[in-house]
Amino acid sequence: MSAKAEPWQTAEVAGPRKANVITKPEIAAAMIKRAKRAIIVVGTLATDAEKDTGKMIDYTIRLSKASGVPVVATAHTARDLVKAGFQPASSMSAMDIGNRLKDPSWTGLDGKGPYDLAVFLGLPYYMEYLILSGLKHFSENLKTITLDRYYNPNASWSFPNLKVEEWNQSFETIINNFGGN
Repeated sequence: MSAKAEPWQTAEVAGPRKANVITKPEIAAAMIKRAKRAIIVVGTLATDAEKDTGKMIDYTIRLSKASGVPVVATAHTARDLVKAGFQPASSMSAMDIGNRLKDPSWTGLDGKGPYDLAVFLGLPYYMEYLILSGLKHFSENLKTITLDRYYNPNASWSFPNLKVEEWNQSFETIINNFGGN
């Protein structure tokens, strides 16, 4: 895996604090395992299938089932999750879940308290960039991971810019670390 930590959008300047690069997918799996309360936020790009890859939504479902982490679907992603036989914990706009995650008084989807880890994937880069920037600057105890193919400097942890094959293998490794298939 190449560890290029350059933002995918070249004109973006994230400030002095940038995301740590996930050089091994086992790091992401360990962070998800270690989190007391984690949540997966999946966006509309997860429903798109690229050539030679499966849909990211399938990885999302497998990751959620293997790890037990609830999924918040944004945009029309909930429809595709339900079509695939998976019920997300909630469906709301990406900006809404971003605002709720930075709100220290929000008790989460189940009312059991705030989340300490949010895993993002499948959101348009520019939207995820802004949401992660808001969370980086205004959330108190939230760590963020983006599992998209491109380095996002506003997350706490991000994959570097990856080739499709490396990205798919990373998902498989993360899911296998939870004993999923």
